[in-house]
Amino acid sequence: HRGPVEPPPTPWELPSREQLAALDSDVDLVAVGADLAAGTVLAAYRRGIFPMPEPARLRLRARATSPTVGWWCPADRGVLRLDRLRVSRSLRRSLRDFEIRIDTAFDEVVAACADPRRPGAWIDAGIRATYGELHRLGWAHSVEAWRGGHLAGGLYGVAIGGLFAGESMFHHRRDASKVALVSLVDRLTDAHAARRLIDVQWATPHLESLGVEEISRREYVERLPDLLSVPLPDVFARLAGGGQSRPAAGGDQ
Repeated sequence: HRGPVEPPPTPWELPSREQLAALDSDVDLVAVGADLAAGTVLAAYRRGIFPMPEPARLRLRARATSPTVGWWCPADRGVLRLDRLRVSRSLRRSLRDFEIRIDTAFDEVVAACADPRRPGAWIDAGIRATYGELHRLGWAHSVEAWRGGHLAGGLYGVAIGGLFAGESMFHHRRDASKVALVSLVDRLTDAHAARRLIDVQWATPHLESLGVEEISRREYVERLPDLLSVPLPDVFARLAGGGQSRPAAGGDQ
């Protein structure tokens, strides 16, 4: 079987793309509640929103005793156009040091990204369970940088049509997460590359150094219909499982 499997549809009414495009607020949190069922999360991505636990300060204000799901659509969205990727000379050298695998250690990648010792850790058990289910259905994928038989770094995210919604990345060795990102771009670069986009949610100086830029919430959600109509890249056009491996982009150049 090739291609991901649709989960049961969500029973929740989520903000529409039209509602999100019309927002003139600079607040990134656009909704609270619902659930983390696979169908809910996929419906959210198709509208331009993604889940993260509601900030603790808001829970305290509402006197909530347990985390609730927050749904986010940043006013300034961090995105990477494939042709804007910047690879420094030192990073190009690092490409030779890692073996890239796809979907061979998804749960390990998510666990490393969820390490509570990391600053701003937000990936809880509910998030891990949801993306594990999306992976088993063929929607969520990991790009892994291996060295000496050990997982050195990587990233994971959700692929829908021409959109790759990156969720998190980590590294245990220098440049390993960057190598994973470069390798992701390499695998997304095909005849439809100009219509593909990597969503990184928020731009950071680290990501901007690699070519990530900010676009408005309106521009992002208005681009979604075209993005979602693009065929999945070959590397993801199958059910997860088994995985792939090959040398990192750049090889011995």
